[in-house]
Formats: sequence, C-alpha cells, structure tokens
Amino acid sequence: MKKIGDLRLMMKCCSLYYEDNLNQQEIANQLGISRPTISRILKEAFEQGIVKIQIVDVLKNDYQKIERSLERKYKLKEVIVVDDKQDSLTQKQELARAVSEYLTRVVKENDIIGVSIGTTLKEIPRYVEKSNCKNVTFIPLLGGIGDNEIDIHANQIAVSLARAFGGDFKLLHAPAVMSDLSTKEKLCKDEKIKEVLDLIDKTTIAIVGIGNPMSLNSTIMASGYMNEADIEDLKKYNSIGAICLQAFDKEGKTSILEFNQRVLGVKLEDLKKIKRTIGVASGDEKIEAIKASLKAKFINSLAINHSLALKLLEDCD
Repeated sequence: MKKIGDLRLMMKCCSLYYEDNLNQQEIANQLGISRPTISRILKEAFEQGIVKIQIVDVLKNDYQKIERSLERKYKLKEVIVVDDKQDSLTQKQELARAVSEYLTRVVKENDIIGVSIGTTLKEIPRYVEKSNCKNVTFIPLLGGIGDNEIDIHANQIAVSLARAFGGDFKLLHAPAVMSDLSTKEKLCKDEKIKEVLDLIDKTTIAIVGIGNPMSLNSTIMASGYMNEADIEDLKKYNSIGAICLQAFDKEGKTSILEFNQRVLGVKLEDLKKIKRTIGVASGDEKIEAIKASLKAKFINSLAINHSLALKLLEDCD
C-alpha cells in the first residue's frame, strides 16, 4: 500500500490536471517535480482506478478541496492540511510529518534550505526518509546560541535536517538577538557571520514557523531573548504574529518594533524573494498571525491543521 505522502501527491496531481486543467509542465513547475514524474503519477492514478469519471477519495480525510480553495483564495503555491489532534505535541508531530514529505518532494540538487526557530520545525528531521539529493545545504535563517530551549534553535534544526537528508550545513555562530544595533552591525562584518548571511540571500526554500508572540508558550517567549520592555512594546504596537523572532501587526508591519531591528538573520521582507517559503503553524490561537503573514506575503506556501484551514476559509477579509 502506498504511503500517505505518496497518495497525497497523487491526489494533488489529479486535482490540478483533471479539475483545474493545468498541463503536466505547469503541474511540475508548481509542485517542484519533473514532468515525466507527473506523467507517471497520472498514469498510475488511472491504472489504480483513482481516476475514472471523477477523482476518487483514497485518503481517510481528504483535504484536497480545502487545500485547493485556500491556494486559490490566497494565491499560494501549495497548502498542506493535516488532521486535528487532541494534544499540542501530537499535532506538531502530525504537521512535521507532512512537511517532511513536502521537503522530500521539492528539495533538489544545489538547493539552499533555510530554517527558522520553532517547536514544530524541530520535529521535522525525525520523519525525513533517505534522500538522494546531492549538494544540498541547510542553513539557519537567524542566529541561535544560548541556554534556553536549545533544540528549537535554527542552528540545531539545520544540523538535524542536513543529517537526515545527507546534506551539508552552515551555522550562524551568534545570538539570534543582539543587545543593541551597534553590536549587530559589528558582528555582521565578521567574515564567518557574513558568509552565512550571504547564503541566506541565496536561499531557495525556506521553512518558517508562524507564532503568536503574546502566547506564554510562544517560541519568541521561550527563546529567552525578550525582556520586560520588549514585551511591553509587543503589547503597545498590537503585535499578533511572529516569524523568525520578528513580530508584526495585523497589517504585517514589522519596522515599528526596535526588537526586530536587533534580530540577526533574514528580514521578513526578504522572505518574499525566496522561491518557496512555507509557513508552518497549528493551534487556533495563531489564526490572526497566519492571516497577517498571508496579507503581507511573507509566505507563499502553508502547512496547517484542519481547524485552522476552516477558519481561513471562513475569513471574508
């Protein structure tokens, strides 16, 4: 029996080809796989009886229609929806499994994959199956040294993913947040730091967690970088979302917060330049953060749980 990831891909190909009338090359470009692979998948779908007069639902919970609706509504390259789970850890693991399958599919030779900090992202490497990709490099999208929650830091996640994929990694040996701007400016001139920052500008795939900065369990709070004054600023400027430790308001504005300027790593505006930037989130408390990140176009792909997907579909903004 085929794995859920294979069935998910087969169903998406069929939906794009038979329902949306995309040609095989257009599907290949969108999903990041070759045209001959698309042709083979469509042939298999027909031979297995998945394609008859209509596409047959072969998944226990087939979220294809929801995914396609969200892709159209928000003009996204790809949406991945997973089952709702009762507890937070199981939910994050379910999401991590789906994102690992996505990465296995889209990562190609010579790709540079950037990762952010996050509790869901740290679970991804455990689900990655052996990859045959050559010359792929994983890098952190921001610094990450310190004693707090070391396993969720971008450096650690980059190392774990590189080992899972059999690829290389580069580390950003610096704190994610500087004490002041002058210190950040000096550090950015360091040869080793600059080498990684230059790689960030060449990133082809980015995986970023989307958080609610006001949640006590949020990554930005768990990181240990925020002091009382920073937290007060979050409240003062109505911050509702955070990506790569940079908070933003409902319009996706980031520049108003001094804390954001001290983050050493990718600027959220620069995420828009990356070919594939997938935002990863679960939990209803993150709905406003996701909506703001979509509005600001920080991401062009999305992986979320079912209840969040329904809330996004219901949104009329």
